[in-house]
Amino acid sequence: MRYEVERKFLVAHEEWRAGAVSRRRLTDGLVGEFAGGKVRVRLDDERAWLTVKGRRDGLARPEFEYEIPRPDAEAMLSLVCETCLIEKTRHCVPHAGLTWSVDEYAGALTGMILAEVELEHEAQAVALPGWLGREITTDQRFRQSTLLRLAREAGRPVTLTEVLSARL
Repeated sequence: MRYEVERKFLVAHEEWRAGAVSRRRLTDGLVGEFAGGKVRVRLDDERAWLTVKGRRDGLARPEFEYEIPRPDAEAMLSLVCETCLIEKTRHCVPHAGLTWSVDEYAGALTGMILAEVELEHEAQAVALPGWLGREITTDQRFRQSTLLRLAREAGRPVTLTEVLSARL
């Protein structure tokens, strides 16, 4: 069984762009949520996969990924996840031996930019890039399902200020 160990941050400014070495468009659909976990379908230009993530314990959570046929993913996105879609461009930005994922959201979350880094273990030392803002790893307001709900309730993309002032 694989555990995902990651830290998430707000992005303070645009300096990360100069270090980006690649990018790819992603579409995520929330299939369902359960006891602190979720099931999502993800599609990029080359592949499609289903991911099951368990409840977070500190920085870690169990994660299971299964590649699926592209037509199945497209059908799930349109038939099962139509109101729970996340569109983003993921930029890969190397820094101090780690690769940071900077997600620039579109659609219902246009304007939101978040960064994350996957670690080998929770105690791993991390040199934080200067373009990071505050850490949001355990902040429930930045769960994708919460961001989508806030955007649906507003009827438009939500701003960072609105997310930070949201009461859960």
